[in-house]
Amino acid sequence: MSIWVSQLFNGLSIGSILLLAALGLAFSFGLMKVINMAHGEFIMLGAYVTYFFQAFLAEPLRGPEGDREGLVFVLSIVAAFIITGALGLVLEHFIIRRLYGRPLDTLLATWGIGLILQQAARSYSPRNLPITSPSWLDGRLVVAEGIGFPYARMFIILLAIISVIGVYFYLYRTDNGRRTRAVMQNREMASALGVATRRTDALTFALGTGLAGVAGSALTLIGQIGPQLGTGYIVDAFLVVVLGGVGSLPGTILAALLIGTLSPVFEMYISSAGYDSAASLGKVAVLLVVILFLQFRPNGLIAQRSRA
Repeated sequence: MSIWVSQLFNGLSIGSILLLAALGLAFSFGLMKVINMAHGEFIMLGAYVTYFFQAFLAEPLRGPEGDREGLVFVLSIVAAFIITGALGLVLEHFIIRRLYGRPLDTLLATWGIGLILQQAARSYSPRNLPITSPSWLDGRLVVAEGIGFPYARMFIILLAIISVIGVYFYLYRTDNGRRTRAVMQNREMASALGVATRRTDALTFALGTGLAGVAGSALTLIGQIGPQLGTGYIVDAFLVVVLGGVGSLPGTILAALLIGTLSPVFEMYISSAGYDSAASLGKVAVLLVVILFLQFRPNGLIAQRSRA
């Protein structure tokens, strides 16, 4: 029983990271129909921002009261959002904007940009880089005998909740968010009513890449980081977007949690059956479930509704 609870909790934390990665992807893909293959590299960039903050700022900020690595880590999350968001804004302005309506060209261009970013990280250090978690995230919360929830993974879940609340308030409580929803529902009508659709596209794309940077910072709490850190999450992020329903915030949340928790469940069943490569087979099982589900609901769990 304790193993199942621990696995489900770990799956929930992985689902939270997928949610962070897929939130921005859902809206940029739903708004601009841009398949951003460099999204995984923006996750990697967010992790590297956290690494550089820890490597170069932790020691200067160490005060007489004691360790301030926790403060540096929190600041690095904010910096990862701002830096990756700014890079996304630059990418949209100079490249993506010139490729609207050409999905294949956009896919190839962003794939090439992803390779460039990977090589830049590899030029700095081809090996994986370790990051030390803040001391206040060490240990675990013991809720029963043999059942404990690591503080680091609890923080990841909390970070995802805060990000979802922030995206909700952006979409439903700000003027830019209302423009984003209007453009997603009917671009031509929004443009006719005076909405600057290209500006809305740029802000949405920057928001998506910024959230990817936050996901990268969260990943530093799980293990080492490297140039190919985001590669393993880009496919799962697109699965979340497609399963949840393109541009649907509730659908994205539900799909991320489902995929994150189904993977460890399948892995446990496959491992208990005596098969090798349980992790790979578990991902295959999740993919098959998603494909079968989309045969009956091709628009996803919660599809966007709009008037024709």
